[in-house]
Amino acid sequence: MIYNKLIENVFLPIGDFINKSSYLKQLKYWREVDTLSERELEDLQKKNLKNILEHTVNNVSKYKSIQLEGNDPYKWLESFPILTKNDIRTNADNLLSRKVTKTDLITYSSSGSSGIQSTVFMNKEEQSNIRAILSHWWEWSGYKLGNTVVQTGMSPNRGVLKTIKDGLFKTKYITAFSLTEEQLASLFKEINNTKNYYLAGYASSLNIIAEYALEHNYKVHFKGAISFGDKMFSHYKKNIEKAFTTKVYDTYGCNEGFLIASEKDLEYKYIMTPHVYLEILDDDNRPLQDGELGHVVVTRLDGYSMPLIRYKIGDLAIKLPKEKYPKNREFKYPLLEKIVGRDTDVILLSQNKKLTVHSFTGIFEYVPEIKQFKVIQEKKGEINIEYIKDTGFNKGVLENVTNELQKYILDDDFKIHYTEVQFIAASKSGKPQIVESRLLKNNNIK
Repeated sequence: MIYNKLIENVFLPIGDFINKSSYLKQLKYWREVDTLSERELEDLQKKNLKNILEHTVNNVSKYKSIQLEGNDPYKWLESFPILTKNDIRTNADNLLSRKVTKTDLITYSSSGSSGIQSTVFMNKEEQSNIRAILSHWWEWSGYKLGNTVVQTGMSPNRGVLKTIKDGLFKTKYITAFSLTEEQLASLFKEINNTKNYYLAGYASSLNIIAEYALEHNYKVHFKGAISFGDKMFSHYKKNIEKAFTTKVYDTYGCNEGFLIASEKDLEYKYIMTPHVYLEILDDDNRPLQDGELGHVVVTRLDGYSMPLIRYKIGDLAIKLPKEKYPKNREFKYPLLEKIVGRDTDVILLSQNKKLTVHSFTGIFEYVPEIKQFKVIQEKKGEINIEYIKDTGFNKGVLENVTNELQKYILDDDFKIHYTEVQFIAASKSGKPQIVESRLLKNNNIK
């Protein structure tokens, strides 16, 4: 408890001062927002929506022709077109506010779960806010800054500053790119029979850790497990809760700067309405009733540098009808009933080694010469990568991708094939699928 206070009262203010950020201020703000009534949350969202839309039509060239009539921001929103990943990829400059300079902004690049690379921009204040919301969601699990945590992530080379940060925040960091027998054995040798850690990371990687613990009968209790980055399937959650006698707190967002919803005390997720306006639309972009399945379209209410208005992120979801709200819910945020997506398949390698979807997105994120890709595994020992070329493509691009993948595969006999295609079809859920394992379908797993 003393160390937690030291982190918040000493180290975080120093960090904000050095980085010229406002992380701690934003974190305290979201703690206060949790206490608001349903009406107060609705009023706050409406005010934030009004402000961002007025700013957008006055400062962003893409929307300069839109006229805002009347005083209802929800009606205003209907006049904005749907924004796609391809719009961001090809038209980013026209989405920036004229009040900012790109060189002064922070870039967030993402292949996303669609496999289409996109880059968005934000300033330090906006970055501080999304980091604060994510930290606050961690607090919903009982975690406090400075508690010990095992975290999976996409930055295996931590460097000096991140290594210092990991030590300061008592973080045992392991890569989500590839989880080998050696990595997992080393992890459990360190934490076996402990009860003081939290667990956080990509859902698919947490599941792999849980499967390993169950297989080897390790006795580890995590105080809480926070998942992010990909879909937390029910069998993942069962494995994690069984392996570690803990509760899973699943979060939902996307790397373009949206922290959409998170679990707390319910099986449903609380929607962060002061930060995001969430629409559920049909195939013709018409609004659906709560309880109906449709496309997720989001508007960030605090992203003024590069306003993302009515951004279609590629997921399908259902809002919980209000008549089904639990009577004793802890917060008054509206509720998201269900997120529908494709199973984030795992690629099986030799010697029980596995690669998650992040093994590939973490590489293709930095390959702008490939517009879209999909990884297919028909049988063990090989994969086929379908790809759509983009500007600047040459044969050396594929050689570089192979070299990067081999850093995690570590098996010269594993075959990586490439097939150039003109189109990559979406999955049955309507969402493009980055990794498709056909091993079970083809009875190739015994």
